[in-house]
Amino acid sequence: ELGTERTLQLSLPPGTGRVYMMGDAESFRAVRESILRHRVRPERVRARALAHRLRIKAGSKPPAEWFTAADAGIAGAEAADPFAAASIAIVKDGKVAFTQAFGNAKLNPNVPATPAMRFKVASNSKQLTATAILLLAEEKKLSLDDKVARYFPDLTRAREITIRQLLSHTSGYRDYYPLDYVAPWMAKDTTPAEIMTKWAKIPLDFEPGTRWQYSNTNYVIAGQIVEKVSRKPLLEFLKSRILDRLNMKSAIDVTSANWSADDPIGYTHNATGPARPAVPEGNNWMW
Repeated sequence: ELGTERTLQLSLPPGTGRVYMMGDAESFRAVRESILRHRVRPERVRARALAHRLRIKAGSKPPAEWFTAADAGIAGAEAADPFAAASIAIVKDGKVAFTQAFGNAKLNPNVPATPAMRFKVASNSKQLTATAILLLAEEKKLSLDDKVARYFPDLTRAREITIRQLLSHTSGYRDYYPLDYVAPWMAKDTTPAEIMTKWAKIPLDFEPGTRWQYSNTNYVIAGQIVEKVSRKPLLEFLKSRILDRLNMKSAIDVTSANWSADDPIGYTHNATGPARPAVPEGNNWMW
């Protein structure tokens, strides 16, 4: 919590640089492990640092210092990456208690980010896919312990892998998106069937249930299971069962709808080079 934080320096191998952040010892060890294992970019470390700085006890009233921490944390990220943009919303007791946007949504010319702008949520959508599975499980239309073979018998060892293992990233199916950038072949359109054929019909990376390994492939399969069971496209199911009920009218699937010109653009840069618009994934890669 605020007031009990310490500023520490992570000791990393030569060539990985130094990272400063706010947090407790356990958080630092977890971030250090992630840096070493995945070569996490500095901006991701800063995001984790900010998230930790903003942590407060559930049910307590956000102190004034909390909002100051939001400003300071984002300001630090902006100083290191001037083209970074962020939007923060804090909901307490079912009501929006704080909203603020930082940085520029677009460059050349600069367009400041606003709280009304949409950001692409990337893999945060996995929470929605998992929720869709849980809704169907509540209705007894499937079970988390169903074998994948019930829906896709041709996938590798489908008779041994469960839906639960798909959702928890313990299936062993290889990740089709392990890179931290969009490779040229991923800028081209694909289909869920193509993804499953190429990455879920090859040998597993490990025995089911014996390890954890993040894999986007799991959620392509899970999303396809939702579509088979509900007999609806995944987004249609999500809109009718979740998004519309929460009045989230602006949510779209960029595979089937155009990204608005009023919304932010993603940027990337190589080494110390200038910021450039990031190459987007082709259709159907994001689940």
